[in-house]
Amino acid sequence: MIPRCLTIAGSDSGGGAGIQADLKAFAAAGCFGMSAIVALTAQNTTAVTAVHEAPPEFVLAELEAVFSDIGVDAAKTGMLFSRPIIEAVAGFLSEHRVPLVVDPVMIATSGARLLQPEAVEALVSELLPLATVTTPNLDEAIVLAGKPGSRRELAERIHALGPAAVIVTGGHGAEPVDHLFDGREHFEIPVQRHSKLSTHGAGCTHSATLTALLAKGVPLPEAAEEAARIASQAVANGLEWLGAGEGPVDVLGLEEQG
Repeated sequence: MIPRCLTIAGSDSGGGAGIQADLKAFAAAGCFGMSAIVALTAQNTTAVTAVHEAPPEFVLAELEAVFSDIGVDAAKTGMLFSRPIIEAVAGFLSEHRVPLVVDPVMIATSGARLLQPEAVEALVSELLPLATVTTPNLDEAIVLAGKPGSRRELAERIHALGPAAVIVTGGHGAEPVDHLFDGREHFEIPVQRHSKLSTHGAGCTHSATLTALLAKGVPLPEAAEEAARIASQAVANGLEWLGAGEGPVDVLGLEEQG
């Protein structure tokens, strides 16, 4: 059977990140992708100009529709935007447990805020304890941990908040290394950086690929290594000529096919 993967996140009208990036990554990994959209964003490569939040009861209807009929082998969360959305999603997932990747999306590549400040506490207290693994970048990890530190220290502090494992990703900061802590062992995964203006959607692609690999039954350390490699290659293949800002990553190898 084809693994079934669900993304619970926001829609990017520019196609580079969010639901659109997740579905591309699921397809590239050989999985059937499904979505529960929590918000619409008016977004392109330069800015997020508007956000339209879905009612929590509609998000619950999306989740119920997917779980009750198609089924889910693994899920991920991305942009959740508000406390009511987080509470609704966490409540549903607590009763429908599947391998869960929590990508704590807070700020868009363009700098726009995608998680309201008052929602961070709900993310920490209600969603992180459900996570098989959470994948903050360095800036997000500092917010979740409450203070700066090394990736190792941040991963340990975030793990204490409840997720089974933590990957502090290496796209930001001086050292290009993803740091994985599963509560017992620390793993450092080198990440190849590329000097291209095409990183829009890199974090979404990483967490969605990780979700797909977990749905296939790949052990977390190996899944983390492969997700890092694929996300890095998507940046290398990125469409930096597309739009006037930070171009989107390309997980599908579109230019090679064109």
